[in-house]
Amino acid sequence: MNWKKAIVIALDIVIGVYLVLAVTAFNKPEERSSVCNEVRISIEKTDPQGFLNEEDIRQILVSSHLMPLGKPMDKISVRQIEEKLSGNNLIESAQCYKTQSGHVCISLRQRVPVVRVMADNGDDYYVDNHGESISSSGYSCDVIVATGSIPRAYAKKHLFVVAKDIQADQFWKNQVVQLNILADGSVELIPRVGEHIAYLGQPTDISHKLQRLQKFYLYGLSQAGWNKYSRISVEFDNQIICKRTK
Repeated sequence: MNWKKAIVIALDIVIGVYLVLAVTAFNKPEERSSVCNEVRISIEKTDPQGFLNEEDIRQILVSSHLMPLGKPMDKISVRQIEEKLSGNNLIESAQCYKTQSGHVCISLRQRVPVVRVMADNGDDYYVDNHGESISSSGYSCDVIVATGSIPRAYAKKHLFVVAKDIQADQFWKNQVVQLNILADGSVELIPRVGEHIAYLGQPTDISHKLQRLQKFYLYGLSQAGWNKYSRISVEFDNQIICKRTK
């Protein structure tokens, strides 16, 4: 009886091991038997758009010998791909994963430029929506240009906030083409329509100043004419000061 029981137990163990291996084989194919047949790159849409497109990402992977296409799946390191892309100055974050069908999927979030600084001291760079600078070398983006006296500390603390307030409003996003920063840090706005300069004063309470200026556009300039004034100041609350065009 002990001999028969031992045989039955042994058979149960063998069958159990076989079933575990069979289930594993069917549900998780070995990566050694497959190669990457497709690389899917997804870049989060932003407004304004970032600097890179899908082809740029592929070139980064090719130049760093990390392009997974055609490589055995078990030889592809998603961690290396993530570290390489995340280390790029223009990329905020990157995620990468593999699928059982032989796909490598990459999801990216770019840094979003909101203003380009072309300062009197020769500085030329972009500032993103977090106030961090991005080199302008080799890249272009359709954002507001800021000129004048712009120390980097000012751009990081104040300028990007002004630019974000403008970007957040569709009217001002279409109307503003340039900002000019004076030596005292005050802000001038150069519009797309009209031959005037709008003076905002110090970079505080910008959204409120823009609301007041927009109302003046709608109820004042629309009646008087867009070229009647050469300078419009909304620096102070409860008043708008205009200088007539000569």
